[in-house]
Amino acid sequence: GTVITLDDLVEALGVDAARYSLIRSSVDTAIDIDLALWSSASNENPVYYVQYAHARLSALARNAAELGLVPDTEHLELLSHDKEGTLLRTIGEFPRVLKTAAALREPHRVYRYLEDLAGDYHRFYDSCRVLPQGDEQPTDLHTARLALCQATRQVIANGLAILGVSAPERM
Repeated sequence: GTVITLDDLVEALGVDAARYSLIRSSVDTAIDIDLALWSSASNENPVYYVQYAHARLSALARNAAELGLVPDTEHLELLSHDKEGTLLRTIGEFPRVLKTAAALREPHRVYRYLEDLAGDYHRFYDSCRVLPQGDEQPTDLHTARLALCQATRQVIANGLAILGVSAPERM
């Protein structure tokens, strides 16, 4: 491969993708950065994938607010779909991932976790309708799912902030 400077990498990819691409791997592995991949606006680009999940969650929150829907944790027992359970479990792993990453000085663990969380969110979103459609009346399930989305958005935002990567509201 070609050797490039950090300045060249930041210029080619931008700060977020450069930082993400460098810290995503363990310190004891060689880094091979595919500039085409890391500069693409596609789900194959890990930083784009995680940031897109945050932007999608932000759009969902805006749309819910326009409908007058407020996230509600009172009826979380209604979250019985397997994709909801997976997302809840992944959210619950965040404190352990942070503790392990800090103790071992391995920030790549947080990046990998965020990619897993974004994947779990995208699969949930594809399987479970969060907002009512058309003339459908909002239900407790809608507001419980909205609370799950709010928690997911917060964890992604926190994880990206810890790593010094932006969490865009729109993309």
